[in-house]
Order: sequence, then C-alpha cells, then structure tokens
Amino acid sequence: MRTPRPPLMLLGLLAMLAGGQAALAGMPAADNAGAPAAKRVAPAPVRPVTIAGIRYEAALGTRARSLPQEGGYVAAIDAGSGQELWLQRIYETRYDPALEEDVQDVFIRRLRAGPGGKTLEIVDELGRRYTLDLATREPRPSSKGKQHDGRRSSMQKE
Repeated sequence: MRTPRPPLMLLGLLAMLAGGQAALAGMPAADNAGAPAAKRVAPAPVRPVTIAGIRYEAALGTRARSLPQEGGYVAAIDAGSGQELWLQRIYETRYDPALEEDVQDVFIRRLRAGPGGKTLEIVDELGRRYTLDLATREPRPSSKGKQHDGRRSSMQKE
C-alpha cells in the first residue's frame, strides 16, 4: 500500500513555519535576515463626494500626520478654498505586532452620499459598510454588508 503524499502547498507552509520564508527559497533563515519584507500595494484611488460645497475624501498619509493608523479616515474639505475643515476616523485598525503594519492597513474603498445628503456611506477594503452622520460626525456600522466582527478593525470616534 502506498503512503499518500501531502500536497505541495502544505509542505511549503510547514517549511515557512519551521524556518521562515528563507526555507522556501532554499537558503538558511540567517542568510535572508536583512532582506526587506514585502510591502502592500497602494490602495486604489477613491472618488471624492461633494455635498453642499464640502468635498469628502478618503484621507491618505494619516500616519505622516502622527495619527495612530493609515487608512480609515475621511477628510472634509471646503470645495471652494481647498482648506481642510476636519478629519474623522471611521474605524480603528487593530495591528498584530508580529506582522508589518503596512500589510495590515485597511483602507476606504468607496464613498457615496447618503439619502438627502445628510450622511456619507463608506465601504472599506474588507467590504464592511459604515455611515457617517455629517452633522454630528458620528460614524456607525451600517446594517447592510458584512458583519463588523472586530478582527481587523472596530468603530472608533475621534
């Protein structure tokens, strides 16, 4: 009777767990210690939404502004002057310290005006939906879309 062989993918996974990514490349882990880690691809551009003379954008570069995470923020900008009026965090991204932060970032994927122009509807890269009340700047999970289980982000009012 022949012994079944494990699938190649399983062998690769076991090799990674045993000796890091270098094991897959056929070299000792120590030889690859200084190699840069893979970076995530830049998020796709998000079309801004203008309501009553205010342009709402998915803010990028928020870490450079000394904010705790990259992504998950909406900026309100005066459409006439270009001056930023406010910045609101829609959700909090929870980072695993064992992983590179940039590969854990969750960006906004889509913005859309809500009914009557009183809210902004937001979808993140994980398909989760949020609604931002433009009068109070209160973000909340939308009842439509994926569940907000907190695995990678949670709601956070700034």
